[in-house]
Amino acid sequence: MAERITSRANPLCAHFRKLASSRAYRQEAGEFLCDSPKLLREACLWGAPVRTVLHTPGVPLPDLNGADVREVSESVMAAVSPMETPQGVVFTCAMTPPPLPTRLEPGRYLVLDGIQDPGNAGTILRTADAFDCRAVFLLPGCADLYSPKTLRSAMGAHFRSAQWSCTLEDAAALFRAAGVPLYAAALGPDTADVRRADLTSAALVIGSEGRGVSPQALAACQGTLQIPMSGRCESLNAAVAAAVLLWEGWRQI
Repeated sequence: MAERITSRANPLCAHFRKLASSRAYRQEAGEFLCDSPKLLREACLWGAPVRTVLHTPGVPLPDLNGADVREVSESVMAAVSPMETPQGVVFTCAMTPPPLPTRLEPGRYLVLDGIQDPGNAGTILRTADAFDCRAVFLLPGCADLYSPKTLRSAMGAHFRSAQWSCTLEDAAALFRAAGVPLYAAALGPDTADVRRADLTSAALVIGSEGRGVSPQALAACQGTLQIPMSGRCESLNAAVAAAVLLWEGWRQI
């Protein structure tokens, strides 16, 4: 019978808490923390490398393929879960980001430029997955791809689709080589109505919540796109803007 953990002082509990709170520790340990039965099912369904699972009594578990499974008390779960209301399961996955590809296929891509809010970043990943975006590129300065809030907001998109963290230069070079035009969601002298743009094969840059698309990213783009909206409004939330652009690309297929 697997060990039942009842003490919050257990070293495994300390490990889980540090994974939840520290980006540097996640990098050092080579794994990240997820919570909820939903994310565990998604991880198993898509073959993610699940390492350790903590669960409270009575919570149904999928086939875990040799992962280390421990039952814990409700108080221990409350101590290790990053959620205010734990759902009875927390688990770790090996951090195995795929290497940057040497070439890209034509299609729709998303580039996140300084998206710092993990909830927005996760929502964008989930939306990109919903509209068959081939991959999401995260430039330096974005929220941690593996923070618990990003993972929770993405609702399993980490396990189903591709995400790469890289420099603007590396991403732009891949798009140029593939003949995929790069557009920014921004206003400029060459701004086009998004409804008139061909987005069947394109990369779309979404800028940060506060400053928008950076000058460096704008300089790398072939043009800018505008989402028509009421004159009373100045801009949209980054995740909402990404959803509109991704849906328009999906509609054009």
